[in-house]
This record gives sequence, structure tokens and C-alpha cells, in this order.
Amino acid sequence: MRRITFDLDVLRTFATGMDLGNFARAADRLGRSTSAVSAQLKKLEEQAGTPIFRKSGRGLALTEAGETMLAYARRLLDLNDEAVAAVQSVELEGWVRLGLQEDFGENLLPEVLGRFARAHPKVRIEARVVRNAELLERVTTGKLDLALAWSAGTLTAHCEHIADVPMRWIGPVNGLPAWAAGSGEPMPLASLEAPCLLRNAATKVLDEAGISWRLSFVSPSLGGLWAATAAGLGITVRTPIGLPAKVRMLAPGEAGLPELPDLGLVLHRAEAEPDAATSRLAELVLQAVHEAVRDIPIPSDQEKALRRFGRNIDPARGSR
Repeated sequence: MRRITFDLDVLRTFATGMDLGNFARAADRLGRSTSAVSAQLKKLEEQAGTPIFRKSGRGLALTEAGETMLAYARRLLDLNDEAVAAVQSVELEGWVRLGLQEDFGENLLPEVLGRFARAHPKVRIEARVVRNAELLERVTTGKLDLALAWSAGTLTAHCEHIADVPMRWIGPVNGLPAWAAGSGEPMPLASLEAPCLLRNAATKVLDEAGISWRLSFVSPSLGGLWAATAAGLGITVRTPIGLPAKVRMLAPGEAGLPELPDLGLVLHRAEAEPDAATSRLAELVLQAVHEAVRDIPIPSDQEKALRRFGRNIDPARGSR
């Protein structure tokens, strides 16, 4: 059997095009012509020995082999980039102070810290998982070098908007939500202690929809909120990022609840030009967040928007 070695440049083009939803955008991002991108994708299919795209309407979608290829491409590129960082920054030293909102502490933090520590063992990291208000205060006063926080419209001197993440109503994984429209009872809302951006958003849309509500459970920690929601003490509001297995996102319109807005996610930096260690950690945080946002399930009522953005893809001309 002939041994095949996939071209990392080709895999990067493939993964970038899928992430952007458009291979024309990928060509611009990577500084290549669309014809060069088409040639790379053709080469990838030839190396794979099986089609990775199939016709879907007027465009193309990934085959099962293409989905498998994409997963491996991302893993190979991550390992390649980690190796480059480790070799080129082998003497990187210092101390980085990172702050995260609670939603990211359990899932994103171990992955980021593990990758960073393997590549830069001489850099010491101090991580703090706290609420939004404290994150902003600490990065503004120089007590944190980086802070990943939800956005309430408050900007710091050196911040970067990463994404808009959908907020969703959350209920227990087993059983019905704690409330349904028409029950004649106020909706039981489980929430973190004030101030809480998601609590404010929930009460605002409920008030606008004319739905009465009551605070059925208030917790100082996210862990307590998950426990109460899983026990059916109330319905809460979070994003799809970092949900534990004991709770679930309610389907759009389930229980008669109104649609929720998106929530901005921002990376704050204490300095405009941070040192090399801080810059490298920021890169890993951004990459991990983009991957988490990319994997967010999109409700069925957004399928048309998804197709416009990139499910049907023409390798030569991008989305149709």
C-alpha cells in the first residue's frame, strides 16, 4: 500500500475555508488565488482517494469522508502550530496572569493551559476564574494581563471583540422544564447573584413579552446554578459554551419562552503590546474560543442562514 503524506498547506486551506464558510475568503486570508485554492482541494481529494465534497443543491457539502478529513486536518494543524511555537520560543520565560469567566473555567482553561505548558514550560501562569465585573476591574488596574469576559458594552483600553454567542434557556436534561406558558404561574428563574448580564437579558425579554417571572433560585457560583437547574428548581439562561451533561438547552419556542439575544465575548489586554509570553497565551485562548464557538449547535430555524454562510460550498467560488 502506497504511503500518503498529506500536505499541511493544503490542509490549512481546507480547514480555513470550512471555518470561514467560503473558500474565496480563505484565498484572501491565505494570500492565494481562487484557482490555486481549487487546485489544492483537488490535490487533497486525490491524496485521500475518495471524494470529500458532494453536490448539495447549487453548491457542495462535505461527504462523510470529508467530515473525517476536516477533523483530522484540525488536529494535525494544531499539533504543527504547537510544535512551531515550542521550537521557535523554546527560551520563552515569564509570568502571565489570565482571568476567565466561569463558563470557560472547566472546559477551555485546562486545554489552553495544557497546550501552553507543553510548549513553554518555563512560563508561569496564574489563572483566576471570577465574575465579569471583577475581570474588568483587574485587567484595568493591571492585576491581570488577559481577561476573557462577556460584554456589557463596557470596553477597556486594549480589547478585542471575539464573537457574538447566542444565549439560550436552560432546563434539566431529564424531564420537562419547570414552567410552561399558559400555566398561570410566574416563570421560575434560576440565576447567579446580581450583577449578572444574562439575568438582566432574561428579565428584559420576559418583561417585553409580558411574561411574569420570579427568582426561584439565586447562586453565587455557576456550579450551584447548574445543580438547581438540573434539579428542576427553575429555568436559567446561559450560552451553549460549557454546559454540563445534567442540563440541556431548550428548543426554540419550547415552553413558550421568548427568543434571547446574542452576548458579546471580548478578550481584554492590560497593555497594547504585551510581552511574548502573554501574546502567545492570548493566541491560544483565541483559538480555543473560536473552536468552542464554531461547535455551537445552531437551531433549525437558522438552517437557511447556515447554508448561506457556508454549508453549501463551492471550492472554486466560495458559498452560493
